[in-house]
Amino acid sequence: MTFESKIHISKDELAHLGAGQVGYIRKITSDEVQERFPGVPKMESGIDLWGLFSADGTPLFLSDDPSTAYHKAAEDEISPVSVH
Repeated sequence: MTFESKIHISKDELAHLGAGQVGYIRKITSDEVQERFPGVPKMESGIDLWGLFSADGTPLFLSDDPSTAYHKAAEDEISPVSVH
């Protein structure tokens, strides 16, 4: 006999899944930061940065060094996951 279980989750619940606990770190350019986050102060074009983002994509931290972003995640008790 086989049992199948389904979990029903709303789009809003899915968007907040892992909030405050799970995040991701990825490379982002200063140009992309300026485009996606207009409130950020102007910075030189073409700089590679590393961003720590919450599970829903909200930026939490920017650094020019990936290890600093990982340290910030650990400090804030956020488990970074790989995003491909």
